Amino acid sequence: MATQDQRRAETRTRLIDAAADLFARKGFHAVSAEAVAEAADRTTGALYNHFGGKEGLLLALLEVWKDQTAADLLAGFEEITEIDDRLAALFDVLTSDHGDRGASWLLLELELWLHGARDPAIGEPLARRYAGIRARLAEGLADWADTAGVPLRRSPERTATAVLGVLIGCAVQHRLDPAVVEREAVVESLRDLLNL
Repeated sequence: MATQDQRRAETRTRLIDAAADLFARKGFHAVSAEAVAEAADRTTGALYNHFGGKEGLLLALLEVWKDQTAADLLAGFEEITEIDDRLAALFDVLTSDHGDRGASWLLLELELWLHGARDPAIGEPLARRYAGIRARLAEGLADWADTAGVPLRRSPERTATAVLGVLIGCAVQHRLDPAVVEREAVVESLRDLLNL
């Protein structure tokens, strides 16, 4: 028999998974707390108990998504030795099906951005999340440049911002028209940014 902590963790996971799917497909504002609870086979009271409401659920989802995306980006990355393959792998993570998350991750990211742009309570944590991603990427780029002996044209921080912009911008375009945004073109753009 499951413990109370295990049941709480399962409820939390089910609510977050249901929210991820519904928010990505329908948009944050079009989905009620009741719809999320129903999709998770839980009560609305459970949603409020765990997250305080739909906004709290969105913030929790943001944290889970950050961790999952980082894990996806890092999985197997160290084993890839060729720079073009590494750059392609970064783009592939942003455009692949992501296993059980399906292709909804990009839709959810865009939904988070839209909601964050309109609501500082979501926008501020989202901005901090991206600052952390840029900082980790900048650190990795600086280490890579030192190891490879390839000086970056710009500071690691500015390079990280540009790399993230290319990856996400191309992923957004790829979502709408995959044939137009080829991974080779993305790799070429990243090579230019990295002074290769």
